[in-house]
Amino acid sequence: MGIYKLPEMSEEEMEEVINKQNLCRIGFIDDNYPYIAPFQYLYFDKGMYFHFTDYGKKKEILKKNNKVCVSVEQLEPDLKEYSFIAIQGELDLVKKEKERNLIIKKMVEEAKKTYSEDFLAAHGFEKKKGWDGFEFENQLIYKLNNVYRTIGLKSG
Repeated sequence: MGIYKLPEMSEEEMEEVINKQNLCRIGFIDDNYPYIAPFQYLYFDKGMYFHFTDYGKKKEILKKNNKVCVSVEQLEPDLKEYSFIAIQGELDLVKKEKERNLIIKKMVEEAKKTYSEDFLAAHGFEKKKGWDGFEFENQLIYKLNNVYRTIGLKSG
């Protein structure tokens, strides 16, 4: 019995999936064990951006090691078709205020179209203010940089 290997995705196929989706998982390196957490992301101008709260385990891990693996999936409910993308790179804090504010604005616009206000808790906010109450001050936006490797596999 032979081994069946999933077909690799082309650059164009991977970009299409990354552009279409907006939720991912990020694997962090936390000392001896990985730590994985879900994130909303924004794919903009060929870059992946992520919002972080100004507290918590993920932020502490990034202080020690900013190397991560971002996993994006596209799945049909019955798994007839699926694709998995893993992107290894580094998360860097966006320090330019203009870029940071633009990304926050676009991320909120996307979230308003897609997500319940209950999802605001994942960003560290109460839902009673709604998406329009998303604060711009003291928000941390990270960008995936220095991509080391990207692997995309799909159903046959």
